[in-house]
Amino acid sequence: MSSAQDPFYIVREEIQESIDKLQSTFHRWEQTASNTGEYVHLTKELLISCESIEWQVDELEKTISVASRDPAYYGLDEVELSRRRNWTGSSHKQVGTVKRAIEKGKSNAATSKYQDTSRTNHYSAQDNDDFLSSESDRQLLLMRQQDEELDELSESVQRIGGVGLTIHEELSGQERILNDLSLEMETTSNRLDFVQKRVAMVIKKAGIKGQIMLIVFLIVLFIILFVLVFLT
Repeated sequence: MSSAQDPFYIVREEIQESIDKLQSTFHRWEQTASNTGEYVHLTKELLISCESIEWQVDELEKTISVASRDPAYYGLDEVELSRRRNWTGSSHKQVGTVKRAIEKGKSNAATSKYQDTSRTNHYSAQDNDDFLSSESDRQLLLMRQQDEELDELSESVQRIGGVGLTIHEELSGQERILNDLSLEMETTSNRLDFVQKRVAMVIKKAGIKGQIMLIVFLIVLFIILFVLVFLT
């Protein structure tokens, strides 16, 4: 199966796009002042994205675990499995780095906000009202933008979930085919054992001419069985 058709690479591409978007948003977050509404919005967006990507990578690791039980059956080898594990490990590391930085930034922002509040208690009531009104409008706008981005993220998760379900169904179908083939081979083997035992008994009872006739008969029977088992 080529990389373009392999469900693993289809899902990996979706996740990689999410990671690239996460990194881009994280760079914006780093350059945004911690005392602004945009900083709060970006913080929430980044944490939600981190949780979603971590879940997606975990699901992908489950498929790798299933394939590792019988790599040859899925057309894989240890090199390919190792390459896939390295990618998921790297993805977890990237997301983890961003998540830790955000959580640390939230803590620092909370401390800074408390200090700023203590220093600005002398503001007049009118100034506070104007600030709160402006900040409320800004928060409403940011919330609308966040809702739109969450809708896009939800659609992406649904697409990935659909691909994961397809992978599961394909693996289940292949497992059923393998079980049927194993049962058929076992039945054929039992039949051959029975024939061999019967032939051995007949050979003991037959003379030389009879044995020659039996050998010819067995050759013909073997050819017929070979055609039935391997060519049909």
